[in-house]
Amino acid sequence: MGNDALSAEQTALDRVDYPAVQASPEFQKLRRTHRSFVFPVLGACLVWYLAYVLLAVYAHDFMSTRVFGSVNLAMILGLAQVVTTFAVTMWYVSYANKHLDPKAEQLRDEIEQGDFDLAAAGTATTGTDAEGVTR
Repeated sequence: MGNDALSAEQTALDRVDYPAVQASPEFQKLRRTHRSFVFPVLGACLVWYLAYVLLAVYAHDFMSTRVFGSVNLAMILGLAQVVTTFAVTMWYVSYANKHLDPKAEQLRDEIEQGDFDLAAAGTATTGTDAEGVTR
């Protein structure tokens, strides 16, 4: 009894033409918006991390420079790596809430309304997944 809603939802999702969803302009725009944020930020973070590692390996004198007490520059930059991780995470969540989630919700609503239904698209369903469907 408790699984009736789940099985009804699953059968509705089995009828979705996922290649059509992926080819839709809405999905392409969502993917482009996501990638236009993620790839540059990922690149910057990787450069920042690589710079830290290279400094730690090749610039011992620079990294061992005392800032105050027994705290040196390596410790400060290491903590900055952690802070950067949290800052980028918060930045991404904010970006996703403003730019990605509304578009994804709109696309999900279209899918749930049957705009990408295999039967509506004229494709026969045989109970098995269509070839090339990505889930």
